[in-house]
Amino acid sequence: MIKFLLWCILLVLCWPLALLVLVLYPLVWLLLLPFRIVGITVHGLLALLRALFLLPARVLGA
Repeated sequence: MIKFLLWCILLVLCWPLALLVLVLYPLVWLLLLPFRIVGITVHGLLALLRALFLLPARVLGA
């Protein structure tokens, strides 16, 4: 909702720039998609390593 409101303000202030943003936003999103996938993968891998590292403490604590 905030992005939409900011875009509306930009549309009022400078409509050519707002239309350019409207066209380029999907392209930028597609370019950044691989980085998001890598981030999700790295986050999952680190969560797995943390779980494996803390497993002995969880077993001994139970």
